[in-house]
Amino acid sequence: MDTTATIWMPAGQSNFAGEVDPIFYFLLYASIILFLIVVGGTGYLVWKYRHTGKEIKTPGVSENLTLEFTWTIIPIIMVIVVFFWGFNVFMKMNIVPRDAYEIKVTGQKWFWSFDYPNGNSTVNELVIPEDKAVKLLMSSRDVIHSFFVPEFRVKMDVVPNRYSVIWFKALNPGTYNLFCTEFCGKGHSEMLGKVRVVTEREFEEWVEAGAGGGEGIPPSEYGAQLYKAKACNTCHSVDGSRVVGPSFKADFGGSRIIEGGQTVVIDENYIRESILNPQAKIAAGYDPVMPTYQGILKDKQIDALIAYIKSLSDNIEQEKAN
Repeated sequence: MDTTATIWMPAGQSNFAGEVDPIFYFLLYASIILFLIVVGGTGYLVWKYRHTGKEIKTPGVSENLTLEFTWTIIPIIMVIVVFFWGFNVFMKMNIVPRDAYEIKVTGQKWFWSFDYPNGNSTVNELVIPEDKAVKLLMSSRDVIHSFFVPEFRVKMDVVPNRYSVIWFKALNPGTYNLFCTEFCGKGHSEMLGKVRVVTEREFEEWVEAGAGGGEGIPPSEYGAQLYKAKACNTCHSVDGSRVVGPSFKADFGGSRIIEGGQTVVIDENYIRESILNPQAKIAAGYDPVMPTYQGILKDKQIDALIAYIKSLSDNIEQEKAN
């Protein structure tokens, strides 16, 4: 059931939104009412019994059992109600249906990668079918991250050396924002992704097409697709501008100074090593923040990226010749 967007929450787009939102709004409005009662009452008493310059002896004050029982019992009832209400939703969110479609999620500085049962993999884009239970089995390669999709009302820490699990059903096709909500270093604010919800038929076609990724197109064109799909463009430019990592422009065939003062040739072996073991030869003047793509990229994809980087240098040479 879809929920309407408000000033506090975006429109709910998962099976849990209709159950999570009422708890949120109950707590919000109950807190506002209690806040007004306490602060308003305090303000009134401060004004009524303010010091007027005259010395007034405080009269004897007797207890009021009715008042004391009231302000004790009402909060207790509210806490009990919220506990069982929230526990009921918590159990639903943590008992995964047997037929849920499982996707492996890996968080690392500073992107998300998603591995599908048939061998497909994506970076910063989670593609799922609508109205089907999806289970996310999540872990981190480095520090604590946190997977959060506001429209789905799901949020879970992604921790190194252990698995965490969430599941949900996306109700409507569309593209939704994915955030990391656990500070994980200087690139935390750029650890953004998308969740693309498609119809079940479109999802099956996407899975089938992804199994043969790169078929029928030149390696350099496939590499250009991977440059964006695998989030290489977040750290490496192709126009010579300096970002987190060295630019790919006119890179291939040249030389590079690495930490320690050594000079290396930028060839196929250097690029492959930099993808799989990025800490081996760190470019001078850059921070050692690139994560390994070991297990994320297949050999064919690495070859395609190398071909794409080579094509950038070839294009520069052709422009010079003309």
